[in-house]
Amino acid sequence: MERRNQLKVTLLASSEGRLLLMGVALALIYALWLVVKLVFSPEQSHVLTGMTATGIVFGRAACMAFGYSAGLGQGTIIPICMIIETAFVLIFYPLFVFSWRHLLVIKRLKKTFERVHKAAETHKDKIQRYGIIGLFVFVWFPFWMTGPAVGCVIGFLLGLRVWLNMTVVLAGTYAAIFGWAFFLRQFHDRVASYSPYATVALVVLLAIIIMVGHLLHRTLHENRKKKT
Repeated sequence: MERRNQLKVTLLASSEGRLLLMGVALALIYALWLVVKLVFSPEQSHVLTGMTATGIVFGRAACMAFGYSAGLGQGTIIPICMIIETAFVLIFYPLFVFSWRHLLVIKRLKKTFERVHKAAETHKDKIQRYGIIGLFVFVWFPFWMTGPAVGCVIGFLLGLRVWLNMTVVLAGTYAAIFGWAFFLRQFHDRVASYSPYATVALVVLLAIIIMVGHLLHRTLHENRKKKT
């Protein structure tokens, strides 16, 4: 009972709590927008829903490739990716902090938080040398186990203020989205003239690479755990 009351107070009083409420509100507004789209433009709604699901499961690159393969333009793809990743960061970061402080422990997310925390610990010293610029580049550069989730946790471990951490992480995320948009747009324009299914093949390939990478990372993590 005391923990529940403390969590309620934290949600309203702490920066992390306000971030969580903002993230949930953004996600709900976006979901409502998809429902409105379903009523007035069912075909486009199905494409946007598929793009959103792809982004949540496989990440921004697959999400954007899906959008291009469906014939969506930059003006739709980029804002949608920004909304999805912003909502993700605003929700993920406070949940991690609450779990770290034992205020809110979600069993299904516990292993995910542990993996992200260990990845953050691995890269923390490297990022600390370059400070905010290092964190920005880490979030922006498309390497495995980099990105906003690990980035915001590194910012937390480095003791950055919440709003500074969020600003740097989201700025790096948006820069990455624009970078992928430029690359995938160029790729789509070139391969579309050869085959209309080429971009679809890219989505499938990215999904396979991400799944294989995840399985390899998980296997290596489990092997290290057994050795220690």
